[in-house]
Amino acid sequence: MEEQQENKRIEIDNDILKNLNTIRKWTMFISITGFISFGVVIFFGILTGTFLSVFSSPDEGLRIKEIAGVLGLLGMVLVYLFPILFLFNFSKEATKAALGNDQKALSKAFKNLKYFFGSLGIFTIIILAVYVASLILAGFSMSLLN
Repeated sequence: MEEQQENKRIEIDNDILKNLNTIRKWTMFISITGFISFGVVIFFGILTGTFLSVFSSPDEGLRIKEIAGVLGLLGMVLVYLFPILFLFNFSKEATKAALGNDQKALSKAFKNLKYFFGSLGIFTIIILAVYVASLILAGFSMSLLN
């Protein structure tokens, strides 16, 4: 029975390659849009940091909050970069696989797609945990008001 499972192979026909070619076009578009968004947010983050430093109050305590806000924004954007890179790498390898009928490129493409969805899943778990913690904190603070 194990021999039968080992001998099974998945074949990729022309219809699957056609679908892969369509998918890689969309993922390339989404990843390039993500890179552009990344650049725009970095630009406006730096612009905002410069603006806040020029027009900041003389109170040193407020300046730390401004710097922390800009650094937090830039940090979140850097975290956003990794899924975009994985999606872009998927697109490049899927292009090689679809157009060149390359099995290794297909394997690399799916590995990058796995990393993309893995990182997206981890970020989703983190965001849900922050939401739950916020709700608990809000409920706790409401109970203190009574």
